[in-house]
Amino acid sequence: MSVSKKEYKRVTVKSLVDMKQQGEKISMLTAYDYSMAKIVDAAKVDVILVGDSASNVMAGHETTLPITLDQMIYHASSVIRAVNRALVVVDLPFGSYQSDPKEALRSAIRIMKESGAHAVKLEGGVEIKESVKRILNAGIPVMGHLGLTPQSIYKFGTYTVRAKEEEEAEKLLEDAKMLEKIGCFSIVLEKIPAALTKKVSESISIPTIGIGGGRYADGQVLVIHDLLGMTHEFNPRFLRRYMNLYEEMSDAISRYVSDVKSLDFPSKEEQN
Repeated sequence: MSVSKKEYKRVTVKSLVDMKQQGEKISMLTAYDYSMAKIVDAAKVDVILVGDSASNVMAGHETTLPITLDQMIYHASSVIRAVNRALVVVDLPFGSYQSDPKEALRSAIRIMKESGAHAVKLEGGVEIKESVKRILNAGIPVMGHLGLTPQSIYKFGTYTVRAKEEEEAEKLLEDAKMLEKIGCFSIVLEKIPAALTKKVSESISIPTIGIGGGRYADGQVLVIHDLLGMTHEFNPRFLRRYMNLYEEMSDAISRYVSDVKSLDFPSKEEQN
């Protein structure tokens, strides 16, 4: 059944709650630079996540842990300058919020003031409750993140599906309810069983955004490099590729090299 969509000139945290209430799914993608964000925003993606996945796809690190707060602010600032419609959410990087609620607030304030972002995202449940509360009390919107939390990858030891066992599933549900209660506007659910995503989504009034969580979330998010097929070696079950840019870009660059070597480029028509 199709759902009539309201046109949003500017997406806000309230817009996302309205979408959930109206049964309209929320679209979310990552972006890390001005040019890509310009394209994503023009396509009317609802939420742009400046993810700490920049550590992987932009800097080439194995995990998200190495990226710094300064680097996140740089990426977020670049994205903000491109965006007219989407809500821009920025990940607080590893080490900037977990141990001290005061440090968490300072980190969030820096992101908001120095980049112009609209909200921040933190990974975890009850373990980071005080940090989330401190940020929310300052008037900064917070998106939660439960399930597979990549900043804790060395604790998990694997990127496989989380919360398959009853105990972990119950904790995740309680964490989701807690995050809603203290004031988060949305929660990302990463790599959990679809049935659990459905249960969580139906148990809270704020929207859930799935990545590897099945179709029952209130919205979906993907890393833009994965969607476009630039990261060709990454093939999780949940990923749908909409292009194969790796091959297309490789072919174009190879043709450029060939044309330069053969003196075909630039031609007479392409010089002053």
